Amino acid sequence: MPDEDFLGHYLQQRQSEDALRTLRRPAAEQVDFCSNDYLGLARDMTFQETIADAVSRHGLSHGSGGSRLLAGNYALAEETEAQIAQFHQAEAALVFNSGYDANVGLFSSLPHRGDIVLYDRLIHASIRDGIRLSPARAFAFAHNDAAHLEQRLKKLSGRVFVAVESIYSMDGDRAPLEAIAEVCGRYGAHLIVDEAHATGVVGDKGEGLVQQLGLQERCLARVHTFGKALGVHGAAVTGSRSLRYYLLNFARSFIYTTALPPAAMAGVQLAYNRFPEMRTEREQLSRLMAQFDRAALPCAHRGALTPIQGIIVPGNAAVKRLATALQSTGMDVRPVLSPTVPAGSERLRVVLHSFNTLAEVERLTATLQQYLKTGG
Repeated sequence: MPDEDFLGHYLQQRQSEDALRTLRRPAAEQVDFCSNDYLGLARDMTFQETIADAVSRHGLSHGSGGSRLLAGNYALAEETEAQIAQFHQAEAALVFNSGYDANVGLFSSLPHRGDIVLYDRLIHASIRDGIRLSPARAFAFAHNDAAHLEQRLKKLSGRVFVAVESIYSMDGDRAPLEAIAEVCGRYGAHLIVDEAHATGVVGDKGEGLVQQLGLQERCLARVHTFGKALGVHGAAVTGSRSLRYYLLNFARSFIYTTALPPAAMAGVQLAYNRFPEMRTEREQLSRLMAQFDRAALPCAHRGALTPIQGIIVPGNAAVKRLATALQSTGMDVRPVLSPTVPAGSERLRVVLHSFNTLAEVERLTATLQQYLKTGG
């Protein structure tokens, strides 16, 4: 047997930092304050039955058979991409197997040697990983700071890509997209927006923050992830037809992987069909977000009216104790530990959903206030 002592060394080090990750199943009897199922589609039995019916009617139960460029392309995949593009007011869309794959494929292939990527300091790990795989130089700018972005751009020449999220996955705050788009336009920089946590949630039809602000023509690319509000799996990059054609030629995470099966595409189509009619769910989310905000807890960003609320509790051990205390009262809230977030900014990541009730949120905020006041 090969020597694996080095594995134990690194695991012990992570254990000593109270940062060792383990797998844990969601508890069905606990109130869900941790999943990204913002609109409840992943748990909606009618929605799931509709997907199963589509699979049965169209004979979609088989796998895709290979990568899209070989044996894995089929009519439903192309129809789904056309539907996504139309919904998001883009010329075209290309489906990837996950949001991670979409960001890695996009950012590893788009910037070339001599190009520069400017990214928000709190950008998602998938974008950072994609940037690392590219030959471009990359620099961070201060979080949600259009003025600092402009300072960076003033000193640069050549082709520049700017990467932001519309809603940030850990703090739950919104990017100042109008200001960022204006700065990018003034300096000729290419804006790329990850809409993972805005898709389905923001906008009259759930179209996302970019379209709500009318900025779709000012973005080179947008990434829409299916594993959050859609309740299914995969992601799409939307943009021009040229961008789609470029990615299917150069994005390795698209080229060298088996395509999503038709059943997954059917689920994506059905979720997009549901979005426009889910105004009641989005209104309920808004009520819950406002109620949570009124509790005046020590959030990462007070007044961030999004489903993600980060309660800062510095220290891995401390935030784990608070999460365990909440779970013992029947509320499934999970801690986010360093190094996922910087040391000192460990937090509970509370996620609100349209299926949560005002009473459940009141119980959660009251318990948090009591614990934070007394230290447990």
